Amino acid sequence: MIIGIGTVVNVATVLAGSVLGVLIGHRLSHRTRDLVTDALGLVTLLIAITSALTVGDAVLSGAVGDSAPVLIVLGAMLIGGITGSLLRFEQRLEGLGAWMQHRFSRGDNESTFVEGFVSASMVFCVGPLTFLGALSDGLGRGADQLFLKSVLDGFASIAFAASLGWGVAASALVVLVVQGLMTAVGALLGDVLPEAHVTALGATGGLLLIGVALRLLKIKQIAVADLLPALIVAPLLVQLLVVIRN
Repeated sequence: MIIGIGTVVNVATVLAGSVLGVLIGHRLSHRTRDLVTDALGLVTLLIAITSALTVGDAVLSGAVGDSAPVLIVLGAMLIGGITGSLLRFEQRLEGLGAWMQHRFSRGDNESTFVEGFVSASMVFCVGPLTFLGALSDGLGRGADQLFLKSVLDGFASIAFAASLGWGVAASALVVLVVQGLMTAVGALLGDVLPEAHVTALGATGGLLLIGVALRLLKIKQIAVADLLPALIVAPLLVQLLVVIRN
């Protein structure tokens, strides 16, 4: 199978779902579109909690000790959040969305476009399937995980675009860049992360998705993009503890 085909299919489903969602969205009342977004927020919360609970996985505990996994995730969130805040990731991502809205959109309200772009980008790119699937594809192990993610993202993009418009389609660019880079990493570096490191990454990603769900449910506008460096910090902290324990 061609390396990278999983990301190509994923981008295609996001674009197709976004077009369909916009077409459907114009035929739905504002109340119905809000309800669709709330439903998507609840489903995102369910997926996020499931991912976050992997912090108790035996593989991770065996590598770093029983009391360390939660501390690793905490440390990753704090260090990653401070780093992302200093680098202004959230502001830069919103700025990119605003530029794309000005460049390509002809009818959407700017704030709606940006919210659609940012929220969809986070949902499509933060989950464990993004990194695990892209790495597996790059390693030549197949793109089955990304094909599954493509189906999920396709349905999610319909729901997003029905409520938030063309900004969701713009998130396909982020999917292409993020998953493309991770696929390249897998192809160039081989098996990058041991299982314990991947588990820590998945648990941290689950927490970030909870932040996305809270945004979608309009509970709190957490700057999730500023927390993205935590996905890099978590495996590094695992490696640090593994070295110390050995």
